[in-house]
Amino acid sequence: MSSDFEGYEQDFAVLTAEITNKIARVPRLPPDEKKQMVANVEKQLEEAKELLEQMDLEVREIPPQSRGMYSNRMRSYKQEMGKLETDFKRSRIAYSDEVRNELLGDDGNSSENQRAHLLDNTERLERSSRRLEAGYQIAVETEQIGQEMLENLSHDREKIQRARERLRETDANLGKSSRVLTGMLRRQSIVLDRIF
Repeated sequence: MSSDFEGYEQDFAVLTAEITNKIARVPRLPPDEKKQMVANVEKQLEEAKELLEQMDLEVREIPPQSRGMYSNRMRSYKQEMGKLETDFKRSRIAYSDEVRNELLGDDGNSSENQRAHLLDNTERLERSSRRLEAGYQIAVETEQIGQEMLENLSHDREKIQRARERLRETDANLGKSSRVLTGMLRRQSIVLDRIF
């Protein structure tokens, strides 16, 4: 089992090294080669994702007591994959900017500024999305807690209503007992008055 994982691991290491090398070369290539390189990197990124999926399946098959080490390695590989995809996006933005500049005859200065601005905006959007997701999660948890509290309050209300009913019954019974005792005391005093 772990030998399969290690084989996938080696393949992943080789593939990510190739991808990193190609991503770094994309901005410096002539336009025709760039297009071909971008397509090649996209294909290799898909292969790397498939390798990660295979590795993830292998980790799930490992007994729980040994799984921790492999899970940590998987997290690291997934982070590496995310970084590669981000670097590739940046490389593609640079590539698309150059193609646009060639078509429109723009100089590279404004393009660099636009690219930097676009990257900043993309990062801001990603941070905002994460915050929104976290806020949504908190709202869902708060709603669940509120629902549980309402259910508890409903149960407590029923208990209080039953207790009130018992108190009313007890009060009514005490009233009857009081009248019976009062009647008994009157009869006793009448009997005593006759005797004395």
